[in-house]
Amino acid sequence: MEPEVTSSAEDKPYPRPSGGRVSVDELVRRKGVQPIRSADDLACDGIFETDEELDEFLAHVTEMRRADLA
Repeated sequence: MEPEVTSSAEDKPYPRPSGGRVSVDELVRRKGVQPIRSADDLACDGIFETDEELDEFLAHVTEMRRADLA
């Protein structure tokens, strides 16, 4: 029997593939994750502990995008 992997008590367990790794696409499919469409999506409760943490993240993303465009 394969070991089961869970990320929290609320999640349903799922079998671990024989290689021991699960692709990001598969995890997204299993969790029903939706893409982030705007910075407002990140401002919901539970994502960042403080507004300052959110601001730092957004500043980092902005800096990385500018670097990629340069």
